[in-house]
Amino acid sequence: MTRLANSQGAVLTSRASRPKARDLLDRSDMGQAMTEAAAAAPQPRWTLNYPRLLNALFWITAFSGSVVFIEPSPYDGLILLTLIVWVLGGVRIHRAVLPGVALLVLWTLGGYISLIPYWNEPDPVEFMTHTLFISTTGVFYMLFFSENTSRRFDLCMSGYAASCMLAAVIAVGSWAGLFGNPLTMTLDGRAMAPFKDPNVLGSYMVPGVLYFVQRLLLGRWAYWPVTLAGLALSGAALFTSFSRGSWGAAVVSIALMTIMSVATADSRKMRLRIGFMALAVVGVVAVGVGAALTEPSVREFFFKRASATQDYDEGPTGRFGNQKRSLPMLVERPNGMGPLRFRLTFGLEPHNSYINAFASNGWLGGFAFLGLVLTTTFIGFRLSLTRSPYLRQGQLIWSAMFVFFLQALQIDIDHWRYFFIYLGAVWGLEVGRVKWAERNAATARSEARP
Repeated sequence: MTRLANSQGAVLTSRASRPKARDLLDRSDMGQAMTEAAAAAPQPRWTLNYPRLLNALFWITAFSGSVVFIEPSPYDGLILLTLIVWVLGGVRIHRAVLPGVALLVLWTLGGYISLIPYWNEPDPVEFMTHTLFISTTGVFYMLFFSENTSRRFDLCMSGYAASCMLAAVIAVGSWAGLFGNPLTMTLDGRAMAPFKDPNVLGSYMVPGVLYFVQRLLLGRWAYWPVTLAGLALSGAALFTSFSRGSWGAAVVSIALMTIMSVATADSRKMRLRIGFMALAVVGVVAVGVGAALTEPSVREFFFKRASATQDYDEGPTGRFGNQKRSLPMLVERPNGMGPLRFRLTFGLEPHNSYINAFASNGWLGGFAFLGLVLTTTFIGFRLSLTRSPYLRQGQLIWSAMFVFFLQALQIDIDHWRYFFIYLGAVWGLEVGRVKWAERNAATARSEARP
């Protein structure tokens, strides 16, 4: 009886708790009315998408990097704006990036210590202000590429490649006399616009050439007309800069990237494809250079610039002679000569970033710069030869950075804006690789547990 009563009670309670059909209809009507009211209410026209805003701003910043014939350049304002917007979203620092950040800070600090006796002179102060600004961007790029690494690197390279195409059109067009004033847009028959130095134009084109060549080597044929056009334009700008260092940098960096690509290829088929495409690129470049050299004036100027040394390099008061004479002086001066003081003693800039680091930044800054080069070289090769999701990106960027370090032996690169972009990219990609390896190790440990 008790079980029956409980059962019946439960049934009665269940039936009493069921809503009537009319109530369901009323609720349905009410829900529809609320939906219609919400649709009729005024909706915001747009909402702020922070990641998309930051990515767009960063791409524009990378694209603006080639327009530096005015000071301050558009890049200078855009990178500050990008940095501010990035900071508003929060900053994360991984331990793997700390050595690079510390070495950049020490390099800058050494310069300010060397500046102390010349604090009242405007030129050294302006030089160190630029050093502080440019090293700050280097720290920013190290931290920026450490998060969302692949996406941000691809954005950077696409913006940079587009800027190379823009700069190449301006440079080659002005050199050929198609537009602009050749007296202001070229220097001694060498293309330089939109830069202020043909050597900087040539070096700026090297990573762009690498970007387009890598797409061909790896068989990335999406948008292939743009790839071929970009390679042709950036290669032409590199050639018309008549920069010996940039020509050599392009050859060495392409060879290094090709060798590392073959060494880390997944299959024999891929190695053969890379080799075939490399030969095809070499053949096309040879045909292009050969066609340009059919013009007598271009041929004469080319072989003049291609010689190992120029008049201003030789002799005890030439570039290399000054560098040799400066070494005993730098050994005796822990604080160096002071920012921009090398040229007051020797009449020329050092044209060697390693010597300039000791001359302008003292022993502290000089050894910090050497340490930065050595540690970046170590992680650059490890990044480029260790299988990870960042392998191909690392091979591209490290090939460019490696030749920048070589160029530093014969030119001052320590204030090149794009040098610090790629320095930060190498460290950021390495952080991405380390985090990827840590995740794999954690997964392996969890799977190994009983």
